[in-house]
Amino acid sequence: MSSHSKTPADGAPLTTSMVSDLLQTPIQDLTLYRRALTHRSMLRSRNREANESNERLEFLGDALLDLIVGELLYHRFADRNEGFLTRLRAKLVSGKVLAEYARRIDLGDYLLMSKNAAKGEGRDNQSILADAFEAIVGALYLEQGYEAARTFVRDEVLDGIDLLEVAEQEENYKSLLLERMQADGRPQPTYRVIQEEGPSHDKTFTVEALVDDTAYGQGQAGSKKQAEQQAAREALKTINNSS
Repeated sequence: MSSHSKTPADGAPLTTSMVSDLLQTPIQDLTLYRRALTHRSMLRSRNREANESNERLEFLGDALLDLIVGELLYHRFADRNEGFLTRLRAKLVSGKVLAEYARRIDLGDYLLMSKNAAKGEGRDNQSILADAFEAIVGALYLEQGYEAARTFVRDEVLDGIDLLEVAEQEENYKSLLLERMQADGRPQPTYRVIQEEGPSHDKTFTVEALVDDTAYGQGQAGSKKQAEQQAAREALKTINNSS
């Protein structure tokens, strides 16, 4: 947990020492990290204090997290198959969990955002925090290389986590999607079977998750319930990526 006495949220300017303290490693290119911490609301602010948000770095960090966590799990669980590894990685890099990593290091205090976004509890918004965490990983990679990004992810994501316990937790993606829609003030999602294949004893169902009659995700499984869970998971990804 960061313990810096003054943060940008207090009105202080972002400095190299602040970011070094936040990431627990010396940094040189403050401009790169400033971009990683810049929410897109700053682009719309009257002062035009930024000309680029963290969205491109978020894209890079998202890919890096998949690679780094995948690599670490591959070595840690040498006796497990790809299905186990894929499910565990998905849980460890979900938006909800990434936001928790961000809260652990007080990342929200360092975000550069408009006053309106900050007033709207933007510094604790799950999607904003997750995006910023990904952007920071992307910035670390660009400035210091893969090993620095890998060390940060290992220390801030995997250290102290009982990975087997996480792997055994069953995520109810339908409940998570419903909660997200309620939080956004949108209608509750519905599910529609669009295809059934195979004999009666071995059917495969393809299901769409819809909000306002728009399909946001699709799932396929041997039961309707499992297919709905997969569709809800894909819908959450789509909604998080577009927010």
